[in-house]
Amino acid sequence: MTDRVAVVGGGIVGVAIAREILTRRPDAQVTLFEKEDRLAAHQTGRNSGVVHAGLYYQPGSNKAVLCRRGVGLLEEFCAQRGIRRVECGKVLVALDDTERARLGDIEERALANGVPGVRTIGPEELREIEPHVRGVAALHSPTTSIVDFAEVTKALAADAVTAGAKVLLGQEVIGLRSTGAEVLVTARTAGGSYQEAFDQVVACGGLQSDRLAELAGDGPEPVIMPFRGEYYALKPARRGLVNGLVYPVPDPRYPFLGVHITPRVDGEVLVGPNAVLALAREGYTWRTASVRDVAEIARTPAFWRFARQHWRTGIREMYGSLSKRRFVAAARAYVPEIGDDDVVPGTAGIRAQALEADGALVDDFRISIRDRIVLLRNAPSPAATSALAIAEHIVSMIADDGSVGE
Repeated sequence: MTDRVAVVGGGIVGVAIAREILTRRPDAQVTLFEKEDRLAAHQTGRNSGVVHAGLYYQPGSNKAVLCRRGVGLLEEFCAQRGIRRVECGKVLVALDDTERARLGDIEERALANGVPGVRTIGPEELREIEPHVRGVAALHSPTTSIVDFAEVTKALAADAVTAGAKVLLGQEVIGLRSTGAEVLVTARTAGGSYQEAFDQVVACGGLQSDRLAELAGDGPEPVIMPFRGEYYALKPARRGLVNGLVYPVPDPRYPFLGVHITPRVDGEVLVGPNAVLALAREGYTWRTASVRDVAEIARTPAFWRFARQHWRTGIREMYGSLSKRRFVAAARAYVPEIGDDDVVPGTAGIRAQALEADGALVDDFRISIRDRIVLLRNAPSPAATSALAIAEHIVSMIADDGSVGE
């Protein structure tokens, strides 16, 4: 482990990495840079709060391994810190025989990944678990849980600060230059910019991860495309329509999962999300647009290759964004009692989706290395669930002399 380490990005992964560095090397000087005025401002603080059990991921992949390890570490951390985590369970609901056939493959993956208690159930048992949900079959994951990831991030940050970390808010990293022996980090604040030298940098900037990678001299791919996920919320009187998480069966033809129903630890129940291309990397409404971000999308060949493959899905998702009736109808397929008047507009988040040069989605976590800079280039769901395990993995790559290894 190096003496002076900069962590760029104040989401749950960046904060977990800062904490892990100091856990392993208490004498390290760790500085965390976050461009917003608070931690967990974007993906961490705007997700559904699901602690994923590891149902879908290819056995042996980084997602599968780090998710299962991350679940255990997260559960232990929440118990130690008194953070509320609710083991509400999850059902993947098949609406027809085609979807029922897919459940078998998902169950096999889940069992290979070591997810406890997973099994396929019929419509009668589904009705016992979720009386208002209808389907021809379901995959039941009884240990899937929910948590407030922003609260977890604050607790992790408190540990890191107590151990000696400096957390710098409102400081955007605009330069990363390796000189061989060290890395010069340029940060911009409200009062101007300054430069500081570090022995090692770990960049985990989420929506800005490809831009940080290019600052470090890494290649342009994979490129980040921002997809906004919009939610409605059930009115309080209708929250009892579900007991736990109600999810669709993933369709391998489409890049996104589709609308599902998600209770949160504060009692709110979300319906969504959809997935529409955002007009800004941090654009949480249709009214928020960035000329720079739109121009980047327009001149990115990977996006147009992706769009050619999935334009029908894009039109369907946009229609759902603009039509409440269409949006709610997608949820009603699983919970027939949900009416258009049972929901109110909810929150929205942005998914930092990495695309390969050919337009394919980057499915697994992706880490690149440039000299003394470690770049987390793709960390979609289940990154929040996996954060403590990702931190272990990345910190294990950093050697005492500032070099990094695979």
